[in-house]
Formats: sequence, structure tokens, C-alpha cells
Amino acid sequence: MLKKLVLVLAVVLPMSAFAQKFGTVNLETVLTAMPESTAMQEQMNEASKKYEAEFQKLQEELQKLYTDFQAIQNDANTPESIKERRMQEIQDRAAKVDQFRQTASQDLQRQHEQLMAPIEQKLRDAIKAVGQEGGFTFVFPSDPGLILYQGNDVTDVTPLVKTKLGIK
Repeated sequence: MLKKLVLVLAVVLPMSAFAQKFGTVNLETVLTAMPESTAMQEQMNEASKKYEAEFQKLQEELQKLYTDFQAIQNDANTPESIKERRMQEIQDRAAKVDQFRQTASQDLQRQHEQLMAPIEQKLRDAIKAVGQEGGFTFVFPSDPGLILYQGNDVTDVTPLVKTKLGIK
């Protein structure tokens, strides 16, 4: 009985492997062609410009504090306590500028992830639909750095995914 089972598996498994259908999709091409990606990029550019403007303002304020400090630094009539207070203000402001830069970077990253999530989901749904409609066993990303070898019997489904998403 066991020998018959092993014999059946030895015959059936290789045959089922030949019946599989594989596809690839260029994710970058599809993502950049999606109108949602363009709109998301515009939103990210606007948010980035706002953060950059605020960062520039903070840097100008820091530069003014430093310039004012340089004016009194070599003045013998200015008490040391005032010089130390001004230096502390500069250090505090520099720390705030650095904190703002880190917070802005984190906010932009979080916003990018939030805006990208529905776009990626829409792309995954389209790839899944194309895979099911085309009878594909697997659909792999065709990004150049990921594929080491691709045979002739693999189908590029990028145009099908674009069509499914309504992209030309």
C-alpha cells in the first residue's frame, strides 16, 4: 500500500508542477502610472514644503540668536551671566530645531505610509484579480534586483494589472 502511494505521488507531483502558470508584474511601473500615486506625491510635496518653510524659519531665528551672541561675546562690558544665558538660549533653540527636524521626518514618513496603504491595497487586489482570472499559480514582482532567473514560460502580467486598474 505504501509503495503504491509513493509511486502515485512520484508520478502526480511532477505532472502538477508542469501545470503551474507563473506571472510577473513590474510594481514600480504600475505604481507610478496610478493616478492615486500622483495625487499622493503632490500631497507629500505640499506637506514637505510646509515643514521646510517652518524649518527655515527656525534656522533663521537660531542664526539671529547666534549673531546677537557674537556681538556681545567679546564685549568686556557685558556680564558673563548674560553671555552664559545667551549661549544657553542658543543651545536650547538648536535642540528645538533638531527635535523639529526629527518630528517632521517622522510625521512625513507616517503620512506617506497612511496615504500609500490604500494605493498598495488597490494594487494587491488588482494583481490578485488578474492572477485568479488568468489562472496563475504565482505572480511575482519583476523588479530587476529580485529575479535571478526567469524562464520563457513566465508571463508578464503588468499590462493586465494596468488594464484592471484602468490605466493606459
